[in-house]
Amino acid sequence: MAKAPEYSRAEIPLFKVKVIENLELSPGAFLISWRHQAPFIPGQVVKVAIDRLEPPRIYSVCSGNADDKMSILFNIKEDGYLTPKLALAQPGDELLISNPYGSFHGDHTPAFWIATGTGLSPFYSMFQSGLSDHKLLIHGARYLNQFYFEEELSWALGSNYIRCCSGESADHVFAGRVTDYLLATNNFPTDYKYYLCGKSLMVVDVRDLLISKGIPYDHIFAEIYF
Repeated sequence: MAKAPEYSRAEIPLFKVKVIENLELSPGAFLISWRHQAPFIPGQVVKVAIDRLEPPRIYSVCSGNADDKMSILFNIKEDGYLTPKLALAQPGDELLISNPYGSFHGDHTPAFWIATGTGLSPFYSMFQSGLSDHKLLIHGARYLNQFYFEEELSWALGSNYIRCCSGESADHVFAGRVTDYLLATNNFPTDYKYYLCGKSLMVVDVRDLLISKGIPYDHIFAEIYF
């Protein structure tokens, strides 16, 4: 899923990279990778294009900053220009990529990571970069097969990894949306940071909910996807 273009529209140079891997993690959701070319801070984004015919889209990096490859996670938008072509990309094909940028940065301070769908991407980058200490990850999805990197996250985070599924049920998975889980929870430390990443409606609803539970506005950081 692409990130909403809330950054400056000033031209950011794009350069060519070659695809090294393109994995379908669940139906219609892909993790595409190329060689790591530029340093970045976990949580940052890149612009991605397949050619010069359409403007690039913005995606959160979905890989660790010590990896030798850089990845993004995306869903196919059937009526879109970019993602159907990205889904067909093969190793050796060229993409146009910007250097990473953005201010949605993770660190080692205690925090909640709250995501829906492919909004997991910046948190997986933070996790892969060694920033998961003192973190609680809450991930919401409609279907069980949309909990990307589930085994890895469950093994590493244990009870600090919470899955919320609105369309299917399973053991150890909260039945409902992320907002349902948060409404049923009362343990929100006011000295923690709260990072939100997902569609605008989720981000607004969760932000309002956290504020209603006493979380200071300046402790809430958001990235909005569309």
